[in-house]
Amino acid sequence: MSTPKEESPSGRRFHRNNLIFMVLGLGLLVGGFVALSGGGTDNPNEFNEAIFSFRRITLAPLLILAGFGVFGFGIMKRFKA
Repeated sequence: MSTPKEESPSGRRFHRNNLIFMVLGLGLLVGGFVALSGGGTDNPNEFNEAIFSFRRITLAPLLILAGFGVFGFGIMKRFKA
């Protein structure tokens, strides 16, 4: 036997707070990928040290992981109606 799906009184599966967390997580993901981009050079024989900056090595991966965490929290958390 399958159990009936629990839906909010308005018929939506996600509460407004869930959507806020999911948009916030998506924003963190986009911000992390933007921070990760760049640092290239036009000349393939020239090495650019900018690829090893704090922003690309530490900050961007932390933003991406935080974005996935907040997005997952937004999906899994149940808010009372």
